[in-house]
Amino acid sequence: MSAANAALARATRLKDEFLASMSHELRTPLTGILAFAQALQKQIYGPLTEKQLNSLKSIEDSGKHLLELINDILDLSKIEAGMMELEIGLVSAEEICQASLRLIKQMAQAKRQDVAYRLSPLDLRLLADNRRLKQMLVNLLSNAVKFTPEGGSLGLEVEGDSRQEAVRFTVWDTGVGIAGEDMPRLFQSFVQLDSRLSRRYAGTGLGLALVRRMAELHGGGVAVESEVGKGSRFTIALPWNLPPRIDPADRLAQRGAPRSAGGDHPMRLVKLAQARRPRLLLAEDTETTITLLSDYLEAEGYELIVARSGSEAIQKAREVSPDLILMDVQMPGMDGLETMQRIRQESALAATPMIALTALAMPGDRERCLAAGANDYLTKPVNLEGLAQTIRGKLPAPEEGV
Repeated sequence: MSAANAALARATRLKDEFLASMSHELRTPLTGILAFAQALQKQIYGPLTEKQLNSLKSIEDSGKHLLELINDILDLSKIEAGMMELEIGLVSAEEICQASLRLIKQMAQAKRQDVAYRLSPLDLRLLADNRRLKQMLVNLLSNAVKFTPEGGSLGLEVEGDSRQEAVRFTVWDTGVGIAGEDMPRLFQSFVQLDSRLSRRYAGTGLGLALVRRMAELHGGGVAVESEVGKGSRFTIALPWNLPPRIDPADRLAQRGAPRSAGGDHPMRLVKLAQARRPRLLLAEDTETTITLLSDYLEAEGYELIVARSGSEAIQKAREVSPDLILMDVQMPGMDGLETMQRIRQESALAATPMIALTALAMPGDRERCLAAGANDYLTKPVNLEGLAQTIRGKLPAPEEGV
């Protein structure tokens, strides 16, 4: 028995190591594909024709689809390892449903499908992980669009049941339906109900498995009703619990937000000094990523200094005193984690904002980066506008030397 357990533990460890390695190797080239597609669409290299822009949009959409598949595999791995942590907060059902419907609106319009929506009560709120709940809803809604013929109907119904203290999110459609004998396999990982080479619907078989497991992490579950040729109804049932009312001032104090004696707003809004361009240090060893980020960030008004190794990053940080450092993690010689730790030991650089910009996206990678000294953590491939927004949020105020 002990030998079997040891073999199982070793197999699990090898699987996690393989997923971590493959995630990094796949995300690195995807960074170039997606980011260059975004940069070209912004026409930072010059004007493009409408046909060229449409082609670039197709490249970006295909890259995003591949990224979604990678993320699904990683999410499933995190859940199976017991390492997925939910970020529970107060969620507005109206906001999250509208956001989810917007994401599938274009797909439904392309198939001339009617999309219905109903919410009761209208001010329904619950405690949940906003991002994961939206991920579950978008997954079910996307399936409804995919498996419903042109001109069909689908919808999202949300109902708060105060008696059973539950909130039910139901996604229904008038699509192909599911046979009774296929129901037991419906929520299994990597299982396609139609596995023939001639099957009409593409997919990995991960979506519904993730929906079920994420619902269970919330303390809820998923149920399904379906009839072949008439459609399906998938219902996510989550606990309906609300926190006690807290005074806004007390909530800010609990979060550790600074409070002024004069009663002013605890957050200060400041503008960047205009004396010079903010100086960024990019520690990165992949030439494609260096070229892309240099072109984009310089077009955004930043001065960029590049270091291609950890030791070079430390040396250049000492020389140029950057306003912010973008740090890759996997680099030759000294990796990004050790580099950030050493930078934090430099008195003149101890307060310099650092953003870990890495293809490492396995359980614990974010925590390792933050523990090493990063102020934020972004995974490759990174959205260029999102990166620029994160940089702006981390730059110091004028009086701090910007």
